[in-house]
Amino acid sequence: MAPQTPPTPQQTPQQQLPQHQPRRKGAGAGTRSWLVVSNSGKSQVEEIGKHPIMRRTGLPARDLRLLDPVLSHPSTILGREKSIVVNLEQIKAIVTATEVFVLNFRDPVLYPFVHDLEQKVSPVVNEEESRNDNEEQSLRMFKDSFRNSGDGEIVAKGLLDVRKAGGPVVLPFEYKVLEVCLEFACKSLETETSTLEQEAYPAVDELTSKISTLNLQRARQIKSRLVALLGRVQKVRDELENLLDDDMDMAEMYLTDKLVHLGSEEAASQDDDEINNDERESDNERM
Repeated sequence: MAPQTPPTPQQTPQQQLPQHQPRRKGAGAGTRSWLVVSNSGKSQVEEIGKHPIMRRTGLPARDLRLLDPVLSHPSTILGREKSIVVNLEQIKAIVTATEVFVLNFRDPVLYPFVHDLEQKVSPVVNEEESRNDNEEQSLRMFKDSFRNSGDGEIVAKGLLDVRKAGGPVVLPFEYKVLEVCLEFACKSLETETSTLEQEAYPAVDELTSKISTLNLQRARQIKSRLVALLGRVQKVRDELENLLDDDMDMAEMYLTDKLVHLGSEEAASQDDDEINNDERESDNERM
């Protein structure tokens, strides 16, 4: 019996290997979920990449790093040409003249902040606040913060000129958002201070009555938390003071005024183009 010859490689059935499509470099890189709240009070969750968010807000990459949840940055408020970067305690957001982008909106701690934000930027709420003269008090606060400087008077006058169609004077959208951010940050720090105070007094009383390792360790932990909390409070305070002391920075944050001026310049440019076109047509007809 003749020995069987092994099958040649051509006769062996080929295995179907999975075909992997080469992934485009950078595809999906930097995409994150943002809660986008418009100046009409409508909110929606959008998946936005790094470069699209830079185009929509006009921010460079280095400013976006301040909002990176992986990195730890102190409280900061930055006014840029088209937007404001808010890294204030738990809040990580970007504010423009027409919408606000909230990065860590799924954090349960920020649920009250998101609710207040959606409510207070609503036009209906703004009209009710106008009837109670809350806007006049806010305008006076902003005007006084400029310390009667030239730029401060210009911005305060601009705030008075911002009106709803046929309605009363209201604050610009970006200032309403900043107000909500500051209120939430201050309330959060106040709540932490009250909680720490309730723990500190009993710990000090026990340490006074009986010195033990357990009581000393408890007092040391409370002191460490107190020092960290004081540092955070001081950072928020310094950031606000530096911002209020710099009139140019405050004027830079008036995004609505920039948007209005940009629209006026574009309209004027279009009018000039139409006039030039009419003049060229008239010259051609004469020829």
